Amino acid sequence: MPELRPFDHVEKGAERVALAATPEDAEGTIGRREQYSPAGPFAVRDCALAAIATGRHAENLRELRNELRTIDPASIYYHFWGGLLRPTFDDPRYNNDFARWAHHALHNPALAERLSVVDPTDHNDLESLRRELIDTIEEELDSSDALAWTSRGQRFHFVRSQIVVFDTRRSVKEPAGLAAAVATMSRSSVFYHFVDARRRTPNSVDDFSTWLTDLRDEEYGDLCVRLKGIDPFFSTLTEIGEELVRTFKDFLGEGTP
Repeated sequence: MPELRPFDHVEKGAERVALAATPEDAEGTIGRREQYSPAGPFAVRDCALAAIATGRHAENLRELRNELRTIDPASIYYHFWGGLLRPTFDDPRYNNDFARWAHHALHNPALAERLSVVDPTDHNDLESLRRELIDTIEEELDSSDALAWTSRGQRFHFVRSQIVVFDTRRSVKEPAGLAAAVATMSRSSVFYHFVDARRRTPNSVDDFSTWLTDLRDEEYGDLCVRLKGIDPFFSTLTEIGEELVRTFKDFLGEGTP
């Protein structure tokens, strides 16, 4: 396995922190359109998602709503996307921590279903996602006569995310090498390039689409449309990786990275 070196990448939202190994690493290219060179390789990154306690919690739905109004956006990011990377046995029926809590702690499966279909990819930023989440909870509060409380042991604990990004020292020189490269990527690398990228890239798309568009927009337009159709939220990272490999093979063949 290639040595992983951290590089500097600090950003608000899902707090992104790592130490620069070299000035070149600190500059980076992915997600910074003005730094792209059409002849430049695709630098493969990896990441780790650290969970950091906020000290804030909720024991009922009204408290959850109130906390959501001011909680760090990095916490909303974690509770929607963190489950993709966590090695847990979370209920697979629900796609975010709020929905799971509504079902298992509040015993409200109807609310859990409504929260589960809140799709973060429908939103351009975390503030818009926050508003939909609060609106969904307020609709439930308005329609409920009684307020369900959880036990102390089932409180919702807000956690915020910190993403540490690593340089794998691997790169893809030509698009034909993408299928082989993705086939050997870790789940967290797929997360970084296909999921987290949507908050970093100029057009809120995955890193592969950004790179291909910058290389030759017209030539890879159909491929980018196909990539856009891969669901990053209602699939596992393993499923996403497999679909990416199939897609790259269909459009580009099987080359070497």
